[in-house]
Amino acid sequence: MGKVTGFLEFDRQEQKYQLAGDRIRHFREFTLPLEERDVRKQAARCMDCGIPFCHGPTGCPVHNQIPDWNELVYSGGWEDALRNLHSTNNFPEFTGRICPAPCEEACTLNLENMPVTIKTIEQAIADKGWEEGWIAPEIPAKRTGKRIAIVGSGPAGMAAAQQLARVGHDVHVYEREAKAGGLLRYGIPDFKMEKKHIDRRVKQMEAEGVTFHYNANVGVTLPFATLVAEHDAVLMTGGAEAPRDPGLPETNLAGVHYAMPYLTQQNKRVGNEDISGEAPIIAAGKHVVVVGGGDTASDCVGTAFRQGALSVTQLDIRPMAPQLEDKLTVWPYWPTKFRTSSSQAEGAEREFQAATLGLEGRNGRLTGVKCARVDEKRKPIPGTEFVLQADLCFLAIGFAGSLIEGMIAQSGAAVDKRANVVANDRDYKTSVGKVFVAGDMRRGQSLVVWAIREGRQAAHAIDKELMGATILPV
Repeated sequence: MGKVTGFLEFDRQEQKYQLAGDRIRHFREFTLPLEERDVRKQAARCMDCGIPFCHGPTGCPVHNQIPDWNELVYSGGWEDALRNLHSTNNFPEFTGRICPAPCEEACTLNLENMPVTIKTIEQAIADKGWEEGWIAPEIPAKRTGKRIAIVGSGPAGMAAAQQLARVGHDVHVYEREAKAGGLLRYGIPDFKMEKKHIDRRVKQMEAEGVTFHYNANVGVTLPFATLVAEHDAVLMTGGAEAPRDPGLPETNLAGVHYAMPYLTQQNKRVGNEDISGEAPIIAAGKHVVVVGGGDTASDCVGTAFRQGALSVTQLDIRPMAPQLEDKLTVWPYWPTKFRTSSSQAEGAEREFQAATLGLEGRNGRLTGVKCARVDEKRKPIPGTEFVLQADLCFLAIGFAGSLIEGMIAQSGAAVDKRANVVANDRDYKTSVGKVFVAGDMRRGQSLVVWAIREGRQAAHAIDKELMGATILPV
């Protein structure tokens, strides 16, 4: 906890944003960090609630010891707070920026709609750690002689790699793209998290003994059998990449795209990567429709505004949620309530209870999106049809599971009906010897914080399997 009476003395204070008219002119982060004295006041609000639901299992998937580091921040023990935070989370500067903060929904003070600003404090601890030089490579005292391959350098792969390297294994990370990070780098826009945060973690991990192999498309340019033959264990952390098929007619029209290729291209553009071989997807001067109501759809909205879209409309098949949830019914679990992302606040039109019926075009190019209102069963209501003018349409309705072709097919690992590789969350073993799986490729589309947790747990399981015992945390 923080100060005994802190929650009575200090109001919740959140980070402010640059004005929308200013922030849409660039792709940099636009949050305005709190002053250190204000962060300490926010940490002081952490109350002696008895049972801290914030750190799990209902709150934080990695079980951050939130009351402990709130107390340390309040008392000025920043370096100890960082050490505590790193004991459960390898990359708190990632989650402090992009996690939706289920911990805050589970906070006891959220019963009064004024939870502790846990996410802001987490980011402040991590950022101060980098500024003060407290974050340095943790090089193992001895090497085990075991060689481990990790396929995919997203949050699950990075977390597993760092944990395994720190206990002395020779860790090799194979990444299909030109840089590390997975969807952290290529799926999340820079205005939510600049990629310098990933780059400095990669440098830290390289100093700890992790070797990154880029442009290595396992299952395509690099046979999976080669990895199995050359390593003592292989961990697959390739994510859930297969987009969900909307089943709409005319999706072949020019101007219709899945969300991820659009976001990936723009992130590569911001990162000065070569995209000369790709047809440019640019929203400048265009009317944009985004199909979907989640975070990926919101990222498309923010990206389109920064590219200079004339208008952006977001379609959500769900009804508009209530402004506030019934606390006694859902707390401390994640509630369904009306939320407005920073991207939506930049000027998006939002249509609720709107089904996408199809797409229409002229001369092979998109001109409009056909929609209708839906009933409580999400069935279109006759007579409510309407058409939205559209030059670009982004399909952001989630993912259908992992890409089976290539690595998974070559591995021979069992896959369930949702296209997830089968393994439990205790040993993370697939049906194939020496082969493990973690992250979205195992559990399906999920949060960055869940990927970090699975990567850490998989590292524990692999170290225990290879060495007979492990000091890595579960």
